[in-house]
Amino acid sequence: MFGGGPVLTANPEPFAEFFDVILLGDGENLLGEFVMAYGQVRDAERAVQLAHLAQVPGVYVPSLYEVTYEGADGEIRSIAPIRSDIPAQVTKQTYRGNVLSASTVVTEKAAWENIYMVEVVRSCPEMCRFCLASYLTLPFRTASLEESLIPAIDRGLSVTHRLGLLGASVTQHPEFDTLLDYLNRPQFDEVRLSLASVRTNTVTPKLTETLVKHDTNSITIAVETGSDRLRESINKKLTNDEIIQAAINAKAGGLKALKLYGMVGLPGETADDLDRTVAMMRDVKKAAPGLRLTLGCSTFVPKAHTPFQWYGVDLEAEKRLKSLQKQLRPHGIDFRPESYSWSVIQALISRGDRRLSKLLELVRHYGDTLGSYRRAFKELRGQLPPLETYVHDDWSVDRILPWSHIKGALPTATLVKHRETAQAVLL
Repeated sequence: MFGGGPVLTANPEPFAEFFDVILLGDGENLLGEFVMAYGQVRDAERAVQLAHLAQVPGVYVPSLYEVTYEGADGEIRSIAPIRSDIPAQVTKQTYRGNVLSASTVVTEKAAWENIYMVEVVRSCPEMCRFCLASYLTLPFRTASLEESLIPAIDRGLSVTHRLGLLGASVTQHPEFDTLLDYLNRPQFDEVRLSLASVRTNTVTPKLTETLVKHDTNSITIAVETGSDRLRESINKKLTNDEIIQAAINAKAGGLKALKLYGMVGLPGETADDLDRTVAMMRDVKKAAPGLRLTLGCSTFVPKAHTPFQWYGVDLEAEKRLKSLQKQLRPHGIDFRPESYSWSVIQALISRGDRRLSKLLELVRHYGDTLGSYRRAFKELRGQLPPLETYVHDDWSVDRILPWSHIKGALPTATLVKHRETAQAVLL
């Protein structure tokens, strides 16, 4: 069995026992090289096949790497290939072309019914220090308007009238205004347009008017926090004035709702930072009366290959979610927190090692509920570290991480420097 995608690329180790081969990184080049390599050994013995595939850059064969620990429930001591001809590190593969992905199937049975998806950008140039979507997928790449976007849009709109533009920072495409002009042509008047979350200072009257014209009533922006101090720490280049202006532009352009994404439990967060988030939301509501305002809020979860991978989940985060809810709802602001408990599980998988494979198998057997995780940890006590070690503990920067043998977009030394820059702001 083989797998791939961002979750497995970031940290494949919790799933190591379930896959023969894991493809790390972008599939545009990797899939072809993998298929070609497999064709060369398809009739060989399994051991020969795996060893041959492991020579392909970006192809990770977990069984060819041995992990040793400081005791059954201790830290990782080493991760090393079991043979001298197997690379010590597996390098994630990066596609650098300007023709990006688009849907190959459009169906009413998809998660997004009958929507034709077009990837406008890949990665994100902002590099917020917690963000997997930026750090893991660097560098920031944009689809060619003439070679990729327009041909893909024309193909999609020949079979559906619903179009989705995808990317972590769609509106930062250098020709995004030109793309809007193209979509505003009369032949596309019946097209319903959907956008991924957009950068705050790109919410212009032109963008909002285009969205309203194409049957979109709301827009989503990620603000993370109302605290200038925390935003500087996480490298979120944004001010409250820009957030307020985005709300004003959204209302002026005819949008009915604005959703903001926030986060609690960021490293260094204090009660004052939470108060500033509440004040910001109240200011936004006052500046754009009548605009339906929602704050969706998650808990900070450390992600592999980011500067914040060494931080744990804040034990106070659940209380902070409840505090925001208590303070915002009386002001008519719709507060939608993500489940803190499931954020804990997300962190477990994000920072887990291959000892979790057995735990995940038990969880599946017990029903895939939160209670299943508690039961599985109890059953495996002494055979792996406790949940707190994976989830809540801050780790030292010289610790061997479960993904230390996976080479990401940036070296560890650079991630450490970015982390130190963040810490300096909080002093």
